[in-house]
Amino acid sequence: MQNHKFIFIGGLHRSGTSLLFQCLREHPQISGFKNTKAWEDEGQHLQSVYSPAKTFGGTGRFGFNQASFMDENSELATSENSEKLFHQWEKYWDIQKPVLLEKSPPNLVRTRFLQKLFPNSFFIIVLRHPIAVYYATKRWCKNPLHSLVEHLLRCYEKFELDRGNLQNVFAFKYESFVANPQIILSKIYSFVELENFPLNMEVFLI
Repeated sequence: MQNHKFIFIGGLHRSGTSLLFQCLREHPQISGFKNTKAWEDEGQHLQSVYSPAKTFGGTGRFGFNQASFMDENSELATSENSEKLFHQWEKYWDIQKPVLLEKSPPNLVRTRFLQKLFPNSFFIIVLRHPIAVYYATKRWCKNPLHSLVEHLLRCYEKFELDRGNLQNVFAFKYESFVANPQIILSKIYSFVELENFPLNMEVFLI
């Protein structure tokens, strides 16, 4: 584990985390999960250390359950679980690469917990306008507008409260990424101390 940097992508569902994940894992020095058969190749579904978002209500709801918010004080934040989680994930990574990438939306409210388990970690958080999140989410979540907006604000507030305790964090707006993806990607590569890499896939509004 000491030989790697770990990138964790977080952000609410339908905020562009999957798109960013797909772009970043194209970098030759980054290994991200692929063809795992898990939903969106999310690490939360490929481990047994902590509960995934669906346990707490899933899309548009998990942030209403305080148990989904995790930090370094969690009883699960142990060295044993750090090793267990790494070994469960490493089968899906190319560990010959120096940077290992994982994406799950609820990482947004679990940054301090993940930092405890993986001290050499970098957090990339995607933020999106609440109305856009509502329209992109309502096909999966039937919560009314006011509920989804409240959920977004609770999760973003949790992240902002945790942000000052993070060693390495880079947050940006999804709208900025779509407008000029290469600029955002270049900033991310600089953030994790990697050489720049050209985008070779289409980035579009979801």
